[in-house]
Amino acid sequence: MKLEKSTIEINDVRLYAFHGVLEQERQVGGEYSVSICADYNIEQATLSDNVNDTLNYALLLDIIKREMAIPSNLLEHVAGRIGKEVFKDFPEAERVMVRITKVNPPLGVRCAGASVSATFNK
Repeated sequence: MKLEKSTIEINDVRLYAFHGVLEQERQVGGEYSVSICADYNIEQATLSDNVNDTLNYALLLDIIKREMAIPSNLLEHVAGRIGKEVFKDFPEAERVMVRITKVNPPLGVRCAGASVSATFNK
C-alpha cells in the first residue's frame, strides 16, 4: 500500500476576534470561523500510532488562536500570518490552505458571512 496524499484539517473553529477596517469592528469585535488544511505526509504516523510522527492538530489550533488574537484590518493579513507560522512550526508541511470567515460582516444585509481563502506553498 502506498500513501498518495494526506492532509491534517481543522474545520470551522469559532472564535471571537477584533478584525476589520472599521474602528467599531476592532473595538466591538465579532465572531469568526477559521478552517485550515495542511498537506502533510502522515505515512510514519500510520505505522507508529505516535503523535510525534504527525502534525499535531492541537498545536495547529494554538497557531490559529494566537494569530486570531492579534487585531488586524484585513483577514488577508491574518491568513498570511497563520500560513507563515504553520510553515515555521511545521517545516514538513508542503501546502497550507486557510479560510477565515467573518460571520456577521457589517454589510447591511443578512448573509452567511464574508470569507478570505488563501493557499500557501512552501
